[in-house]
Amino acid sequence: MIEILAAVAGASISVAAMGAMGFSKRNDEARDAVIRLTAAVEHIATQLEHMHTDIKSDRKETFTRLNHVEQRVTVLETRPASCPQ
Repeated sequence: MIEILAAVAGASISVAAMGAMGFSKRNDEARDAVIRLTAAVEHIATQLEHMHTDIKSDRKETFTRLNHVEQRVTVLETRPASCPQ
């Protein structure tokens, strides 16, 4: 009788240990997934920041060129038609 009780207790302890190890493994996998996702989001945020800076500089250059063209057009429009170019 004691042997049966010891065997049942041993089996219970083994099952509990295996369950705890499985839970620990899933917990580790979930933590690793969160770490990977966090790193990916940080990378995307950095890339978006670079793109935003590039877009701002492109817009500044574009609007500067457009302003120069508008000024040249204004000068041409204010000339009398009889003036040679």
